[in-house]
Amino acid sequence: MGVRGPIAKMTVAPDSPVRYALPVGAESLPINPRIGQTLRLHFEGEIRCIHCSRSIGKSFQQGYCHPCSRRLARCDFCIVKPERCHYLAGTCREPGWGEAHCLVPHSVYLANSSGLKVGITSGLNPITRWIDQGASEALVIRRTPDRLRAGEVEVAFKEFVGDRTNWRAMLKGPPEPVDLCARRDQLVALVRERNPRRALPGEAVAGAEPVAIRFPVLEYPQKIVSHDFGRKPLLEGTLLGAKGQYLIFDTAVINVRKYGGYCLSVG
Repeated sequence: MGVRGPIAKMTVAPDSPVRYALPVGAESLPINPRIGQTLRLHFEGEIRCIHCSRSIGKSFQQGYCHPCSRRLARCDFCIVKPERCHYLAGTCREPGWGEAHCLVPHSVYLANSSGLKVGITSGLNPITRWIDQGASEALVIRRTPDRLRAGEVEVAFKEFVGDRTNWRAMLKGPPEPVDLCARRDQLVALVRERNPRRALPGEAVAGAEPVAIRFPVLEYPQKIVSHDFGRKPLLEGTLLGAKGQYLIFDTAVINVRKYGGYCLSVG
């Protein structure tokens, strides 16, 4: 039996392998049992803002209507550039939201998805963030009291390591293993060497151990073909797996998060 409704980013449970579910309207469709079977996703031509639910012709920032993308703090530029958080300047779009999501402890981490990268996320256990990025292994390296200072730490490390995932490389298979503890120590030494008087905000995480993540993938694609619902409403094929926020078919791959609010029939 199929389900219909606007979709949202997949929910995950950090089992081995990761357990995925696709929210479709009021339903939650388990993904892992469907791997190896035919799955059909059909875009029915309607998009709804993932915040206010209004019907829209085009979504912005992975699921928002234009007014919400201009009004909500979660859509502001400082979300992708946390070192430019402007809450203390009194110009946060939603001070209450900022207090709940930005003025809380954050973790700085190294992750290996398509290669080594540095990143930040709120909370003390960022495994959901790592899963969403398709990381096969990751390590918390520092904790800060808020988002701004986590962003400042990230900027210091970005002089020596990237902060983005190459999604095409990530979907071609597991990356080469990295000694994350050794790389952490190397990067800390480089940051200190670059500016000996610069004190990194927050505190180092003593005794942290790398976390390994296994994704439910039967087979990785030899060629990455990205499906676009705007050009082709129907995606159908054998589901080969899920990694990050991507569903991997034998015919194409699709970034579920990109299509938040798209009304689909799934069966």
